[in-house]
Amino acid sequence: MTGQFRDIAVVLLSGGMDSCVAAAWAAQNHDLALIHLTYGQRTLVRERRAFDDIANHYGVPDSRRLVVDTNFLARIGGSALTDSSIPVPGAHTPGLDVPLTYVPFRNAHLIAMGVSWAEVLGAKTVAIGVIEEDSAGYPDCTQAFMTAFNRAVQEGAAAPPSIVTPVIHLSKADVLRMGNELEAPMHLTWSCYQNDDIACGTCDSCRRRNQAFEEAGLIDPIASI
Repeated sequence: MTGQFRDIAVVLLSGGMDSCVAAAWAAQNHDLALIHLTYGQRTLVRERRAFDDIANHYGVPDSRRLVVDTNFLARIGGSALTDSSIPVPGAHTPGLDVPLTYVPFRNAHLIAMGVSWAEVLGAKTVAIGVIEEDSAGYPDCTQAFMTAFNRAVQEGAAAPPSIVTPVIHLSKADVLRMGNELEAPMHLTWSCYQNDDIACGTCDSCRRRNQAFEEAGLIDPIASI
């Protein structure tokens, strides 16, 4: 079914693997509304291209595509993704500390904007592709955070949607397996933290992507150095 017979789901789409699979999951039973943040990240141009490519793949009309400039996150700083004076680190060991690639409280801003738009669209669902595997390093990717934020939304929104996290309990490899089953367009995604032409292959995000494809027994359609 399409159009008026399907509810709208607002999907928070960075252009990476996890958010792409979240979009593929939502597309099974919903019409998609896709929201994307530009916040002064190093690869914002390439991420925006991934967002547009995925939106085109699913036939999402311009009226249900929202790109929000949150450049204040770059002005706040504190992250290697937004501050060129902080080198992008290699592989991060979960559980030791918060990695330099953490953008302070970014997901809270992203979810809040998704909820605001969902209220306007009449959408009952806001989907975000966070996974618990990242939670040791990224405190805004945990189940506890998502549950708490959902409670805040139910209290503070006039027509509160539900925040859903379809991949939160999966490993990166299982996210890829799920995406493969859903025919998610992984060839359109972008994960590299520092390059926008050929993936560096050495940053934490590239390493986790490469490991996930290897564990899932799949071939990454994106070339890396």
